[in-house]
Amino acid sequence: MPRYGASPRQSRPRSGREQGQDRTFGAPRLLWMGLVLVLALALALSDSLVLWPAEAHPLPPQGHPARLHRIAPRLRDVFGWGNLTCPVCKGLFTAINLGLKKEPNVARVGSMAIKLCNLLKIAPPAVCQSIVQLFEDDMVEVWRRSVLSPSEACGLLLGSTCGHWDIFSSWNISLPTVPKPPPKPPSPPAPGAPVSRVLFLTDLHWDHDYLEGMDPDCADPLCCRQGSGLPPASRPGAGYWGEYSKCDLPLRTLESLLSGLDPAGPFDMVYWTGDIPAHDVWHQTRQDQLRALTTVTALVRKFLGPVPVYPAVGNHESTPVNSFPPPFIEGNHSSRWLYEAMAKAWEPWLPAEALRTLRIGGFYALSPYPGLRLISLNMNFCSRENFWLLINSTDPAGQLQWLVGELQAAEDRGDKVHIIGHIPPGHCLKSWSWNYYRIVARYENTLAAQFFGHTHVDEFEVFYDEETLSRPLAVAFLAPSATTYIGLNPGYRVYQIDGNYSGSSHVVLDHETYILNLTQANTPGAIPHWQLLYRARETYGLPNTLPTAWHNLVYRMRGDMQLFQTFWFLYHKGHPPSEPCGTPCRLATLCAQLSARADSPALCRHLMLDGSLPEAQSLWPRPLFC
Repeated sequence: MPRYGASPRQSRPRSGREQGQDRTFGAPRLLWMGLVLVLALALALSDSLVLWPAEAHPLPPQGHPARLHRIAPRLRDVFGWGNLTCPVCKGLFTAINLGLKKEPNVARVGSMAIKLCNLLKIAPPAVCQSIVQLFEDDMVEVWRRSVLSPSEACGLLLGSTCGHWDIFSSWNISLPTVPKPPPKPPSPPAPGAPVSRVLFLTDLHWDHDYLEGMDPDCADPLCCRQGSGLPPASRPGAGYWGEYSKCDLPLRTLESLLSGLDPAGPFDMVYWTGDIPAHDVWHQTRQDQLRALTTVTALVRKFLGPVPVYPAVGNHESTPVNSFPPPFIEGNHSSRWLYEAMAKAWEPWLPAEALRTLRIGGFYALSPYPGLRLISLNMNFCSRENFWLLINSTDPAGQLQWLVGELQAAEDRGDKVHIIGHIPPGHCLKSWSWNYYRIVARYENTLAAQFFGHTHVDEFEVFYDEETLSRPLAVAFLAPSATTYIGLNPGYRVYQIDGNYSGSSHVVLDHETYILNLTQANTPGAIPHWQLLYRARETYGLPNTLPTAWHNLVYRMRGDMQLFQTFWFLYHKGHPPSEPCGTPCRLATLCAQLSARADSPALCRHLMLDGSLPEAQSLWPRPLFC
């Protein structure tokens, strides 16, 4: 079956209505509408596609304005817009709004966007064509439902003197009037108390087209695959089990991971936080995504057998990538096709009520044990790249208000709660993240643990009391990816958790990380061996794994370079980049561990302005999160 958008645009028959638009749909307006689509793609797509990073290690992401400001000089150079005035810009965007609402004319906007994508060199030509054709219908529909005002669009292009980027205005969810109980840190479990082992899988990113020997350093955003071509004679091709490059995993590596779990087990349950398909996001079809879902789900069930598995939805499960409309979007644009398939695939693991809310909004709650409530959040409703939130970003699907209800009910029963999700809260839209922070602070006694993925590296996020931002009250664990993308060893995580008994705190007691060393595995004749990389408490000298211990670790790493280098090595699953992590890099990395609330530099002020780090002053007040 041909991929969506693979056929040449010239072959598409044009209707009389479209032909009749030629005389009235002027070239300047078409140019600007095409530009809008290209800019929207720059917002909607992850850095792995439009602005994929040259460096081999992810650092705290910059926000939308920063990304577009990297493109703005190219726009001025290509179009000679150095003298573009604010009134002219606003007039043009007003015309765009009127034109799209009157007649979207998707095909012509897309054609212009492809030309602009190529002209601006945002991606290779084939990627430009495929990604625009994949995104154009959804993006124009979002725009038609009202996205950027002329003032916001021109403020984004020309600066704050012309307007202000304020699409995502502030909002608040309602907390119950029930008074918050006094904070009560969990007591250590009694000697000999049961301990649960929870396998944590995230960011598997199976590449159906992975091919050994192909170029790991191709021009496309994803390599080591059939379309990547052969590497130069001076460089080796992709390894059999994976590659240290912008490549995902062959199915055999995932089979090796799942079949080699015995030394790390046995497991009481599995938390699986999404991102199943590969990063070939410029030409994925719904059939591709469903094939990945069903194939990998079957693989997990095959090797884990009766062990219960509790999944969460990743941002790569949909196509276009990051496209998760709220439930009020109906018809072909809705996510029903994906949620229904997930409910069918995961039905053996989830009870009826969980399947019901999964079908509506991709989130659910259930009770794995008496006294423990598990909540799986659809973090795409907080995502900066989910362009559907440009219509309305206020608590999409009512998910946070639903979360409050679940937590209050758990508090009333005396239950503890685990939260799993894909995108970490510190990487979310500001209002969503700040509301989530409020919820965590209110229910600190009830919320025993939080588990996320998405960043592909090994890190954490600390939450503090809202009054002083100084008392650590919760920690979110961000586990490393199974995929190698970008330049990493494959890996997985096992959490040791206070076990299933009356009065259990259900907090994390320790965690272990396992990797496949690709250098060893890809040696001719070698057998892949998944090995323990480290145990958290032993390696970092932690008295426990409660929030204060992780807070103190950050400050210990600030003054102990050897300890930080250990963290940096493990952060990259045993394969750090060759370039050293100097002071700015170290500060940014340490700050990220303290920043569970998006766009909140105050959380790092005391760390970054410390006089013992002379370079810190030059980094402030540059925001690390937007």
